[in-house]
Parts: sequence; C-alpha cells; structure tokens
Amino acid sequence: MADAPKSAKRAKAIDIGAELLASVREMKSGAMARVHNPEISQFASARLASGLSQAAFAALLGVSVRTLQDWEQGRRKPSAAAVTLYKIAERRPEVLRELAA
Repeated sequence: MADAPKSAKRAKAIDIGAELLASVREMKSGAMARVHNPEISQFASARLASGLSQAAFAALLGVSVRTLQDWEQGRRKPSAAAVTLYKIAERRPEVLRELAA
C-alpha cells in the first residue's frame, strides 16, 4: 500500500476538532481575551463630543469626509482655522449641534 499523503499524516497528528472545541471554550471563559483600546485623537474626540457623525461634522467644517478622516487618523494636519474650529467643538460642543440643526 502506498504511503499516505503528507497532509493526511498531519491531519492524523492534529485533532482539529478538539483544538476548535478548546478554542471555543477559551473564548467563552474569556481566558484568552485581548482588549484593544485604540488611542482617540483630539480631533476625533472633539467630533464625538459634539455628537455629530463624520459626514455632518465634515459638512459643517466645509471639508470632505475623507479629509476629516485623514485629520482624525493623523495622516494629514488641518489648517489653523480648522484647528480653531476643533477647539470650539471640544470646549463648546453645543454650539456645533446648534449650527448643525
């Protein structure tokens, strides 16, 4: 009888079903859980404080959503005027909500 293929030999050595079951049990117990807390930029936190979506906030600032995303993710730097508007949004978010209404 010919030798079994290598993948069949590996499958015999590894009980995939048992490994999957063990993984599910770990997930349910939280034993291997990882917590990821991404750092939120000052620009994103100011927008979140205003309660506006990216689209609404970008429209209010007169920029594209993509530009706003670039600012929030640190890929681009906003102009001085945009930084001032962000400071207003951070300190007085109700003003932006009023303007957006």
